[in-house]
Amino acid sequence: MENGPIVTVLHRDSLPESDLMAPVAERAHVRYTEADGLADALRGADVLFVYDFQTRAVPGAWHSADRLRWLHMGGVGVDPVMFPRLRASEVVVTNTRNVFDTAIAEYVLGQIISFAKDLPGSIRLQQRHEWRHRESERVAGATALIVGTGSIGRTIARLLRAAGMTVRGVGRRARTDDPDFGTVGDDLHAELPGADYVIAIAPLTAQTRHMFDAAAFAAMKPHARFVNVGRGELVVTDDLVAALGNGSIAAAALDVVDPEPLPAGHPLWDLPNVVLTPHNSGDFHGWRTEIVRAFTDNFGRWAAGLPLDNVVDKTLGYVPG
Repeated sequence: MENGPIVTVLHRDSLPESDLMAPVAERAHVRYTEADGLADALRGADVLFVYDFQTRAVPGAWHSADRLRWLHMGGVGVDPVMFPRLRASEVVVTNTRNVFDTAIAEYVLGQIISFAKDLPGSIRLQQRHEWRHRESERVAGATALIVGTGSIGRTIARLLRAAGMTVRGVGRRARTDDPDFGTVGDDLHAELPGADYVIAIAPLTAQTRHMFDAAAFAAMKPHARFVNVGRGELVVTDDLVAALGNGSIAAAALDVVDPEPLPAGHPLWDLPNVVLTPHNSGDFHGWRTEIVRAFTDNFGRWAAGLPLDNVVDKTLGYVPG
């Protein structure tokens, strides 16, 4: 469309499928750009769709955002765009909530079962052609502490409860009648000693950055396992390495790390009690289609003057509720 609003789509490697973007192209002029062309593509743009939601390019190009009214993140975390100039602007920020919830919850349950049944140990024995009978732990009856009570945390809680686990949460507001967590505490260190599994899914904010430090790991049970599906920067990585090495905690499954990607010589690669995955816990077949649909659905509301879904509170850095 030659007239109408201008929508800039920031991508990397691949473009959103044209048929999925058709509802936007029919009502707006769409500019596709990679990071190096973002500044030029932002001039005069009304909307920015950050399809490459792991990009760090937006702050450096922000000086060109002379007409921007709405920024939509193709992922859940909005920390890459929560810089001071955007926070102070009138630009509305939305995210792609609910698309990745079930896949990430399945990943968490899978890692918990893998730890309880020591599946990595079975693989190592098989590789050595060693037939050794062993006993395993039960998942049912274990306690999981979910740090982060947003939509993904709630989906994790429901799935772990269905597996017979006792679930508690840590959030900004303490309560005892939460429909998914039951009890939610607001003091991480007070909750950690009671957990067999600790799942980090909190948004990355000034308050949550480095919340898992040496003191946090020391507060956990020696047999506890740590699963991080939030952000690598929630953790002081050197403290985690030390805790895994000295027995403060038993093991960790890390879908996110700091730094990311993990350098080739980093000690986390070789620790026998660590499982690493490359930030793909939510990446099911078809996830790219779903994030484009989430944007186009929201674009329809924006074009019609209706309230947008999943509006981020820029003072908090996430969607409340």
